[in-house]
Amino acid sequence: MLRQRIITAIVLLAILLPALFYPTPLPLMCVVLALVAAGAWEWGRLNGLGPAAALAWGAVCLLLCALTWWLGWVEQPLRALWLLAGLAWVLGGAWLLRAGVAGWPHIPRALRLLGGLLALWLAWLALAQARRMGVNFLLSVLVLVWVADIFAYFCGRAFGLRWTHNKLAPTISPGKTWEGVWGGLIGVQLLAFGWAAADAHWQVQPPSFYGMVAAPGGWRWGLLAVVALFLGAMSVVGDLVESLVKRSAGVKDSSGLLPGHGGVLDRVDALLPTLPLAMMLARWLQGAP
Repeated sequence: MLRQRIITAIVLLAILLPALFYPTPLPLMCVVLALVAAGAWEWGRLNGLGPAAALAWGAVCLLLCALTWWLGWVEQPLRALWLLAGLAWVLGGAWLLRAGVAGWPHIPRALRLLGGLLALWLAWLALAQARRMGVNFLLSVLVLVWVADIFAYFCGRAFGLRWTHNKLAPTISPGKTWEGVWGGLIGVQLLAFGWAAADAHWQVQPPSFYGMVAAPGGWRWGLLAVVALFLGAMSVVGDLVESLVKRSAGVKDSSGLLPGHGGVLDRVDALLPTLPLAMMLARWLQGAP
């Protein structure tokens, strides 16, 4: 399993890193377009679609992304869309977690399918816009999720499951603890302030997400602390929502597309709310004095 995991990670990095650092956003947008289409296929399977219907649902997601790309939405601010997406994730995520695993099957399947499709589409569109704002900007948002996950894992192992057993959501994801959450949020704070300070020191242009939030300084360093906590917390919500759906479907992984890692949704679940919310905040800051 470990060997499979390492090989898959190397292959993914060999594809994603050149696409990420390519001079134009085009290669990365195409690679991620394929990934979100695969994620939509997984979402269809998790919500009771048969093989052919699930493939068709993946094609619908691909076409939706391609249509908005063709319409030029990637180049537009879309402030209203990002605000609606942010509200939907905050309010909808809280409602889903409150309803729990038992509440998921009571949502009409058409609504569940549509919700997953929109979440994947919005994540692709947010990533495309973030890449157009610069590799530094996009990478800073992606790393936030990775740092939150790494700190949560090690703090949860060290202080949570071993000593206090304060589980975060035992009926949804029994392995997660509150100690892990707090550890992840501390890691996110260290990342945000360190990256913003580096941007300021070396006058990096275009800035990272954190540099954009903190500039021009003063009270916005306090805002950076709040924003980092918010995005770190919402990355946990994305992870828990996907775990809730998988538990309702009775499966461990969203698919076996990525040997050793599960499926695409297993790898991007925390990014689904984080990317649109980062774009919501970035567009708001761009319009702020």
